[in-house]
Amino acid sequence: MKRKTTVYMILTALFTALIAVCSQLKIDLPFIPINLALFAVHLSGLLLGPVYGGVSVLIYLLLAAAGIPVMAGFKGGLGVLFGMTGGYAIGYLFTAVLDGIAVRHFRKRRVLLFLAMFIAVLVCYLFGTIWFIILTGNTVGYSLRYCVLPFLPGDAVKILLAEILYLRLRGPLASILQKHD
Repeated sequence: MKRKTTVYMILTALFTALIAVCSQLKIDLPFIPINLALFAVHLSGLLLGPVYGGVSVLIYLLLAAAGIPVMAGFKGGLGVLFGMTGGYAIGYLFTAVLDGIAVRHFRKRRVLLFLAMFIAVLVCYLFGTIWFIILTGNTVGYSLRYCVLPFLPGDAVKILLAEILYLRLRGPLASILQKHD
């Protein structure tokens, strides 16, 4: 059991690093950049489950809070974490946990898993958009137009790719974990 915990700790650290790297792969937009962090967050939740997937995101957020430049554009610090995009970063935590829960219930039903992951993204959007509205004073409509609608198609693709990669990696990952029971 101790070996399995060690393997999960290593995987958690690797997924934290993956989230940080994917955060840097970005396209700048006026308020919120498009990046691949959410793709990595999905993979973390799907492959590590709700606890370790959530912990990987929590560590990412703590690194950002400590000033380590893990967020988009090699930024970090409390000012960035609590800035305009901070609510979305906090929403990543809920996305990973919800994805981890969803994969336990819908592992063999791909359409339901996709829909559950999409709902997890909507929870992320909810946190981020409310945060954005509070900080900027913009209306709901304006905020949705700039902070949600442009991201829906890309996030649907990220969900689909994460689900496909999960299906490819779940067997080898389960094999690694069984070897360390």
